[in-house]
Amino acid sequence: MDKITTLLFDFDGTLLDTNELIIQTFQTVLNAHYPGRFEREDILPFLGPTLKETFDSIDPAKSEELINEYRTWNLANHDAFASEFDGVSDTLVQLKNAGFKMAIVSTKRNDTIMKGLKLMPAGNVFDTIVGLDDVKHPKPHPEPLLLAMERLNSTPQETLMIGDNIHDILGGKNAGVRTAGVAWSAKGEKFIREQEPDFVLQHISDLLSITAGVEA
Repeated sequence: MDKITTLLFDFDGTLLDTNELIIQTFQTVLNAHYPGRFEREDILPFLGPTLKETFDSIDPAKSEELINEYRTWNLANHDAFASEFDGVSDTLVQLKNAGFKMAIVSTKRNDTIMKGLKLMPAGNVFDTIVGLDDVKHPKPHPEPLLLAMERLNSTPQETLMIGDNIHDILGGKNAGVRTAGVAWSAKGEKFIREQEPDFVLQHISDLLSITAGVEA
């Protein structure tokens, strides 16, 4: 196996804990239009896909209206709900100092990613960011990962994709890279293991041993 030199990170639910923000946003928007139809557990499947995919599956005729309402409420309440997961910035700085190339590969729009990065002490460590604005096909299509690797001059053989959802793991497999799922996924460790990633992180610092060639 080639040595890992390149780390591609999902953002929401992997580095930044926006789970409650996302759930509260969906509840607010959906309850206004479909009172009593969506409970908390009904919203969990919406974490990961793009907003268009989610709202098209609910009500295609109102999809754009729902997306706009979602983004308005989400941005207004973003900083009150979002914070990084334990140890994220410390670990990212250690990885950066060790010479790893790092990128964010997200299904969120770039402006939302940048808003989240401002809440992280190590928000400036990434060499590039690939968001929804940069691609025609979001994860699990390989396009976002391939674009990130192209920008970083990296090959799939030396790259690891880290994420909390099926889109991240499947996207990694589709792009031919190794994958790591995070046990703190809002959908649970059992769910992430069912996606069969190469590694499962119990804590973000597990990346330090994995990238050193020792499986956690």
